[in-house]
Amino acid sequence: MRVFVPATTTMLRALIDDGEFSPISRTAFAVTPTLREAYSSGDDDELADVALREAARASLRLLGGEGEVDETDGGADADADVDAAAAAAAAGSAPRRVVIAADVDPVTLRPDLDDAVVRLPQPLALRQVASVHVDLAEAEPAVRAAVEAIDAADLGDVDAEFVLGDAEDHELAWYAPQEIPFLLDLM
Repeated sequence: MRVFVPATTTMLRALIDDGEFSPISRTAFAVTPTLREAYSSGDDDELADVALREAARASLRLLGGEGEVDETDGGADADADVDAAAAAAAAGSAPRRVVIAADVDPVTLRPDLDDAVVRLPQPLALRQVASVHVDLAEAEPAVRAAVEAIDAADLGDVDAEFVLGDAEDHELAWYAPQEIPFLLDLM
């Protein structure tokens, strides 16, 4: 089954360096029977695009969790977040959504979480990767704003949802597995 694994550039580097990585809770997105039922029309490619977009949105949450772009927290961890963001920027790791497309069998369907959610049976191996989808540099400001707005959007804030839409308007660029090391060197 083709799955779409939300990730960050840090996770992508771990995949290249270690040959595998374990996604958070081994969560991924795919064209599941429940996702097919949720759409009255749409071919496999269109449904795969839905799953990929769900993974891209999950990547925003991962970016916020890494502290790569959260500079306005104001809490006790604000200095640590700013330091992490500065270190990431110095290392050339700007905020970009990353989705890893891979072929994995078997997966566990998780319709209790969402229509497209699946759980991977084990860490994702580099040999399973079919492609990687990453934001281009021009998307970085929109992605940074979306990371800061995603929690508010989840709680129903219409303005925050527009901010997410600005990031989601940027298409993710496609890269073959053998291009990943070069991509990381250029970032």
